[in-house]
Amino acid sequence: MVQFYGSFVKDLHNYRAPLDALTKKDAEFNWSKTCQKSFEKIKLVLQSDLLLTHYDPTLPIIVAADASNYGIGAVITHRFPDGSEKAIYHASRSLTTAQKGYSQIEKEALGLIVAIEKFHKYIHGRKFALRTDHKPLLAIFGSKKGIPVYSSNRLQRWAILLLNYDFQIEYVNTNSFGQADALSRLIAENIENLEKEDRLVASVEADIIAEYNGVISNLPVTAKDISKAASKDSDLVKVKQFVKNGSWYKIEKTSSLYPYYIRRESLSITQEALTFGHRIIIPKALRSRVLKTLHQAHQGMERMKKIARSYVFWPSIDKDIETLARNCNDCQAAAKNPIKTTLEPWPKTTSAFERVHIDYAGPINSIYYLVIVDSFSKWPEILQTKVISSAATIQMLTHIFARYGNPTTLVSDNGTQFTSDEFAKFCRIRGIKHLRSPPFHPQSNGQAERFVDTFKRALQKSKGEGTTQEALQTFLMSYRSTPCSSSHNQLSPAENFLGRKMRTIMDLLTTTSKSYEEESEASSNMRDQFNRHHGAKYKQFSPGEAVYIKDHRSTKTTWTPGFVIKKLGKVKYSVDCDGKKWDRHANQLRRRDQQQGQQYQQHLLDAFDLPNPILPVNDSIRSSVFIPAPTSPVQQLGTSSSQTTTPRTTTTTVNPASTATSGMAASSSTRGSVRGSSTSNRGGTSGVGQQRSDRPTRTRMPTNRLNMDPTKKTYH
Repeated sequence: MVQFYGSFVKDLHNYRAPLDALTKKDAEFNWSKTCQKSFEKIKLVLQSDLLLTHYDPTLPIIVAADASNYGIGAVITHRFPDGSEKAIYHASRSLTTAQKGYSQIEKEALGLIVAIEKFHKYIHGRKFALRTDHKPLLAIFGSKKGIPVYSSNRLQRWAILLLNYDFQIEYVNTNSFGQADALSRLIAENIENLEKEDRLVASVEADIIAEYNGVISNLPVTAKDISKAASKDSDLVKVKQFVKNGSWYKIEKTSSLYPYYIRRESLSITQEALTFGHRIIIPKALRSRVLKTLHQAHQGMERMKKIARSYVFWPSIDKDIETLARNCNDCQAAAKNPIKTTLEPWPKTTSAFERVHIDYAGPINSIYYLVIVDSFSKWPEILQTKVISSAATIQMLTHIFARYGNPTTLVSDNGTQFTSDEFAKFCRIRGIKHLRSPPFHPQSNGQAERFVDTFKRALQKSKGEGTTQEALQTFLMSYRSTPCSSSHNQLSPAENFLGRKMRTIMDLLTTTSKSYEEESEASSNMRDQFNRHHGAKYKQFSPGEAVYIKDHRSTKTTWTPGFVIKKLGKVKYSVDCDGKKWDRHANQLRRRDQQQGQQYQQHLLDAFDLPNPILPVNDSIRSSVFIPAPTSPVQQLGTSSSQTTTPRTTTTTVNPASTATSGMAASSSTRGSVRGSSTSNRGGTSGVGQQRSDRPTRTRMPTNRLNMDPTKKTYH
């Protein structure tokens, strides 16, 4: 204090000389009459008007306060234009027994509160600077974000009191804070009559004690239990002594006292119990009882921590709460699913049907569906069944494997049909590695599970659009031909599995550049090899030719006689067998007697004749009645039953010089000769008589043919 105000005292060094001699190195400390006289003179100088000034409302005001382990000192000063400061008022007071148990930060805050209340008449309604040498108070009393939530209740209450004043809190290093620091140490005994600031502090202290008792009432232990257990806790005994003395020696991180050391600014003593802020520090012997109470409702870790932070503290409280919650069987039995592990995809396959995934869908309308998906191409197969036993599953898989081959790996879930010994034997015999997904974890068989979901949704969407079977086939056709984004090359399942695109209805909208008749080189080589191996010869049959036809109507194949009607393709023919029309391959036909074939050829030609025409009358020839050709089994090709014509009587004039022929021959010849003319005269509409472009050509003609005179319209 003398050092701080030394600039205002003339010849102060002369007054201090005897005292300074005592502080020299190797000097013997001897308090002489000269020293006492010098000390008394300095006191008088400090108390004189030389160092004090009158209050001036126009000058800036500074309030400074400091606290020691046993007292508080405060001073209010003016700052003059030249930067110098002079005191207006000094104040100091000792700490009560309860206040001596405060933490250092609370003692420093108490000093500011005492100073504010002491100088209330000077500073209320005016802006002033509030100085302290305890830096943590800047965050509590000077924060623009408000009062920190986790500060002690005592500090929070004092911060609320300071809201009545307009101040700017400032930090000053302790070495430059002598005027207030000295006053906190040079104090008189505490007087019995409390002043206003003392009554305020006592009121706050009463609130703290009431709150302490409220916390104790919510704990399974009493204040007496805590005090008794704390007296037996070696760590808390040492900490309590440090707090009372207000001084700590440096403690290593490995020490059990280190957690208290780093929180020393917030430690205090209330009702002989250590507190951290507003939280009671629980001794080791009582911690298990407190933890049991915190976990009564089986709340989670975070909720337990929130409750604990409102009442109690010990260094490892968070860790102890976590251990308790993890080891509680009831909590673990009802715990939520843990965070999912990272996704591990199946190994990539390099060929179709290398690994297949299978699963059952359903029942849908009492029907189960065995779903098979190839992991490489995404090609699906779906088979219907009413039972899902191992035997039924093996039967369906055998059918599929016979078509595409045995896969290397088969993936399924843990259904009983897949876990049976019978199914294991089925896979072992075929050299198939059977992998099963973990129980109740269908995601491991995601290929099949995802397709099952897609398949079910497709059936649901197609309700009312046909039978389930029709919807299933439509879905498979569409799925197999649609490009798949999850495949390795973005192609459709058909392209990856079959090596080609599937032809769908949509292909009708495009024209293909390749001819259907084109024959590949491999196909040509195969055809030549077959012909050489079997000694094959080219066969060709003509319409009307007599043949033997392979008859499959009986269990024993026989050959039945018939006739060729027409050629349907390169090796396919339409034949007549007992009045029935059959389609047969050339390998199912054999030639028979040519004479029978010629007779049938005549019948075939007659089947295409027009009704008998009325020829011009000639008196030189007698009338003849012409009868139509006998009905042929193939007459249906040219004549319907409704087109039968009534025989007519016609008269024909014949040249006398011409050689007479028999009536039937003449009539046959005449009919063949006049057919074209007669058809033309009648208009040639469609019917039995209309000449067909595919009509077979007549190969045999009569030797005596009648010729027609166009001018006379007669034959000669």
